[in-house]
Amino acid sequence: MYIVVVGAGKVGWNIARELIDKGHELTLVESSQRRYATVEEELEHAVQYGDGTELWVLERAGIERADMVIAVTGDDEDNMLICQMAREKYEVGRVIARCNNPRNLEHFDLLGVKPAVSATDLILRLIEHEVPKYGLVHLLDLPQERLEIIEVEVDDDSPAEGRAVKDVGLPDGSLVISILRDGSGFVPSGDTLIESGDEVLLVLDTGLEREVTALFNAAASSEAA
Repeated sequence: MYIVVVGAGKVGWNIARELIDKGHELTLVESSQRRYATVEEELEHAVQYGDGTELWVLERAGIERADMVIAVTGDDEDNMLICQMAREKYEVGRVIARCNNPRNLEHFDLLGVKPAVSATDLILRLIEHEVPKYGLVHLLDLPQERLEIIEVEVDDDSPAEGRAVKDVGLPDGSLVISILRDGSGFVPSGDTLIESGDEVLLVLDTGLEREVTALFNAAASSEAA
């Protein structure tokens, strides 16, 4: 692919380095003269100096033939604008934006800039995985498809403990896709018995999270009651 990466901070520089190593062609755009000089020592012709929110800079970087644009500057407004221009003016098929402040994620969503990646949000997800409330971890939201993927831990008093997957009583719109047990995962059948300590991965329609969690975790079940 040909990729335009805007922002040569640590994130952009490392992304550019890895993509080049994987055989992709790219141009990295940086607006700081000092930073540009530093990165140019390694990437040479693959980095250009200029403001990535300026059309002529993006055109000089070859956005018109880009398969993907990645905006990873330290300014959320710039990242939104760059991705909007890439998608709407230059009809770039794929855009990825860095979201520095997770409070701005809804603005990226409203503008149709997807995916927007927030390092803060990812770290919070990891913290949630280590110290989950009621053993629940929100792994992935797919708002356009109205789906989400969650991981819930089965405790000793769980309503599902000792039952076969088919007998748990999952509501329509939810499905067990994997069980993690003793450090390894497997895809269960309907007859697979659920054990205490299992980490169950499910895909479900939005709005079913509370009902589904209550089936696997006693604390969540008590709260739901």
